[in-house]
Amino acid sequence: MGPAWPYRGGIATIIETLARVFSARGADVSVLTFRVQYPRVLFPGKSQFRDGPPPAWLGEPGAPIIERRINTINPFNWIGVGRLIRREAPDAVILKYWTPFMAPCFGTIARVARRKKRKPTADTSHSATPRFIVQLDNIIPHERRWFDGPLTRYFVGSMDGFVYMSEQVGRELAEFDTTKPHIYSPHPMFDHFGAPVPRKQAAEKLEEKLDLAPGTLDTAAQYVMFFGLVRAYKGLDLLLEAWAQIIKGSKTASPRKLLIAGEFYDDISKYRAIVETLGLTEDVIIQDRFVPDSEVPLWFSVADLLVLPYRTATQSGVTQIAFHFDLPMVVTDVGGLPEIVRDGVTGYVASPTAESIAAAIDKALAPAKDASTPSSLAVLRANFPSEKRRFSWDAAADALEKVWKKA
Repeated sequence: MGPAWPYRGGIATIIETLARVFSARGADVSVLTFRVQYPRVLFPGKSQFRDGPPPAWLGEPGAPIIERRINTINPFNWIGVGRLIRREAPDAVILKYWTPFMAPCFGTIARVARRKKRKPTADTSHSATPRFIVQLDNIIPHERRWFDGPLTRYFVGSMDGFVYMSEQVGRELAEFDTTKPHIYSPHPMFDHFGAPVPRKQAAEKLEEKLDLAPGTLDTAAQYVMFFGLVRAYKGLDLLLEAWAQIIKGSKTASPRKLLIAGEFYDDISKYRAIVETLGLTEDVIIQDRFVPDSEVPLWFSVADLLVLPYRTATQSGVTQIAFHFDLPMVVTDVGGLPEIVRDGVTGYVASPTAESIAAAIDKALAPAKDASTPSSLAVLRANFPSEKRRFSWDAAADALEKVWKKA
């Protein structure tokens, strides 16, 4: 239950992928997604929906089905969906929680679904009511409001078990519940984007798609990338300040460029003003747009390094794209980011200051000392194959099933 086709974003990808994993394990799976996810007035982006065709697997025999049933702003709909789940009598309802906006809707659906017990079947030990197991992206949002606590408490009270994707979220969950089954399981790796694209080819395709002049993306340059939705807590301003320090102090003959790829949910004019004030106009390329899945391999094939300069965080799906493409990272030591990107293994961990971020980027981009030693980036890339094993989809499904059995 949650976002899925035709809705866009990483949470939708997680729900669809988990549905397919459980289906492959022999479960009868359906996905309940939204008729209305956010009212237009409350959505900061340009569109809630994906461009392009539906997933290739949708409609195949035996594949999960997706039904648009849920209206997050209609309480009568919540009651109806709850009754539908009660009639269907599933053994488990797996859902995502990432914002208190969803708490009234999801909390009410769960309560209605369990209002009347069903009889357990003779061949199962399953409970007489469906168990609601939630995979927590956040428990309290990064930009807090006074009503977040009461709404989250209402939601948590309606759930039977929890899987959290960072230890910080686990600590925040303890403010609301300490008795129900819970387990830590890291964000699984986004592996549906296909193989990397040769760098020159990726650069040329991006120039064409973005209507950039040929040669704008010079493959002789080093590219550092900020990727994903731009919000204040993600610290893009810190990265721009760090980038000014890097450009000023750079001793390398190769040009360096900062790529910013993602839709701005924060006021873009303040970032453009920083770029201009710091004299970075020629050193930064900004693309204010949601990046569709088809373009993701191009950006991650052009970039040499991904930077997540967040001021606060729980975890980030962007790191899990980077793992798929073996792209080294610099992250800040906030939330669960250091749990995902281990310092000196697949990247470097910095403090959320411009000076610390600049130092970590310089360390990551350091060239080889001589012809017999690898560069810093090459050393980091070599560690990705073994690190990826921590982030499998089977492990994520196992964690949900483990909590379900204890609920």
